Amino acid sequence: MDLLKETVLLQEHIHCLKSRYLKGDPPGEFKDKAFFNYVKENTAPIYELLSNWEPYTLSFLKNEKTAPVHPHQIISTTENIELIIMHSYYMDVKEKRYMELNISINYVLGILADYIRDTQKAGEAVERPITD
Repeated sequence: MDLLKETVLLQEHIHCLKSRYLKGDPPGEFKDKAFFNYVKENTAPIYELLSNWEPYTLSFLKNEKTAPVHPHQIISTTENIELIIMHSYYMDVKEKRYMELNISINYVLGILADYIRDTQKAGEAVERPITD
């Protein structure tokens, strides 16, 4: 698994969900089975990505003692993403709360992505042969 690629993909999904929340209309009936199936079909890839991303990220952080992200933040971010997914379709939360969740998610994902990029750059610098 390419953690940086998956983290960036999650950021893209979060951006799309935010657009959906801001532009969309809430469903007419919350118990509409057709709408439920629509949501389930459209969110399945995000849930699958998230279910792979969380344990892999936690494993990565276990081996990275200098990482600026704590494992608890990853667990909370996963929970917040799950909330955002549903709120983006059902629009059952006030915009202020939605944006607080969105900012929190993007903060953690951004710090993680930056750390991975920096780690990869440092690794590449070490692996390059030194020539005079």
